[in-house]
Amino acid sequence: MISTSDFKKGASVELDGQLYRIEEVQHVKTKKSAVYRVKLRDLRAGHITERTFNAGDKLVAARVERRRMQYLYGDADNHTFMNVETYEQIQIPTRVISDDLPYLKESDEVQVMLYGDEALGVELPAAVELVITASDPGVKGDTATGATKPATLETGLVVNVPLFMNPGDTIKVATADGRYLERTKTA
Repeated sequence: MISTSDFKKGASVELDGQLYRIEEVQHVKTKKSAVYRVKLRDLRAGHITERTFNAGDKLVAARVERRRMQYLYGDADNHTFMNVETYEQIQIPTRVISDDLPYLKESDEVQVMLYGDEALGVELPAAVELVITASDPGVKGDTATGATKPATLETGLVVNVPLFMNPGDTIKVATADGRYLERTKTA
């Protein structure tokens, strides 16, 4: 059991027969008592819901395990991951990780969240390095204005990059919102 005072971002809980991960917790003091406003992400369906709990309420803590796995390959329906320690392979349905696919390339290592034998999704690092495959050519000296242009990356993700970037450049992209962070290698 986990009490409202122990709620923290990233904790997994069971509520009404569903699995949720706590995304945000706000402690709100009212005239009568303290309440906790909590944003919960449904680990199976992916949607976010908000709930309010009274101080002292308790929820069942879910035993969601995280294992380091390597992304091997994918097709239209499933994506295969391999446990880097045991070499055991599992398949995760595309619908479960569809939001994460633009940041995954073959042989990347990620944390796979498991509830028993059920794969709930993947946890990506804060940023990933991807190669620009297509963009308008860069012009030398286009660094002062801060203007950007769209660029297609090796996974199909399209991000806005500075004008001086060229195909073949490797960039770092934030996985939380898909924005360009920095150039790591030039072509």
